[in-house]
Amino acid sequence: EFISTLLFVFAGVGSAIAFNKVTADAALDPSGLVAVAICHGFALFVAVAIGANISGGHVNPAVTFGLALGGQITILTGIFYWIAQLLGSLVASFLLTVVTGGLAVPTHNVAAGVGAIEGVVMEIIITFGLVYTVYATAADPKKGSLGTIAPIAIGFIVGANILAAGPFSGGSMNPARSFGPAVASGNFQDNWIYWVGPLIGGGLAGLIYGNVFMHSEHA
Repeated sequence: EFISTLLFVFAGVGSAIAFNKVTADAALDPSGLVAVAICHGFALFVAVAIGANISGGHVNPAVTFGLALGGQITILTGIFYWIAQLLGSLVASFLLTVVTGGLAVPTHNVAAGVGAIEGVVMEIIITFGLVYTVYATAADPKKGSLGTIAPIAIGFIVGANILAAGPFSGGSMNPARSFGPAVASGNFQDNWIYWVGPLIGGGLAGLIYGNVFMHSEHA
C-alpha cells in the first residue's frame, strides 16, 4: 500500500505540477484537465495492478473503509492500510517538492461558486462509483474472468470521475491523495471535504454491495 500509493500520488500530482509549469503556471484549462485525468487513470491502473497480489491494491483510504464495512478486510488491517497510504502520499508529495525545485504542490479545493456541501455531495457520488467498481470487478467472488480487467476498470472510473467532477469539487475520491499535498503545501483549506465525502461514498458502496450482492461472512 505504501509503494502503490507513493507511485500513484507522485504521478498524479506530478502531472498537475508539470502542466502548470509548461503553461507558465496558469490554472488548468480543459486540455489540462483531460491530461491530469488520463494520468491519474493510468497511474491508478498500474498502482492497483502492482499491489493487487500483495495488499489488494486499495491505494485509497475510502476504498479500504468501504471494503472493511463490506466485510472484506478487518478493521485492524484497514488501520494499517490507512497508515501506509497516508505515508505513501506524504513521501510522494515531499519528493515532488524536492525534485521540482520547490514548485508548489497543488491541493484539492472546491471551485468558486461551489459550496462545501455541494463539494461533499459530489465527492460522495464519485467515490461511491469508484468503490462500487472495486467491489464488482475485484472483490466479488462471482467476478470470474472480469477480475482480469479490474485494475483498468478502476483506473477508467477514476479518470472519468475527474473529468466530471474536477471543475467543481476537484475530483479527489481519495483522502490520502488530498492529504499528502495539503501537508506538503501547508494548505488545509477544504481538506476536510476530501475526507468526509469519500469516506461516506466509499462506506455506502461497501455496505450496499457487500451486504446486498455478496453473501459471505463478515471479516
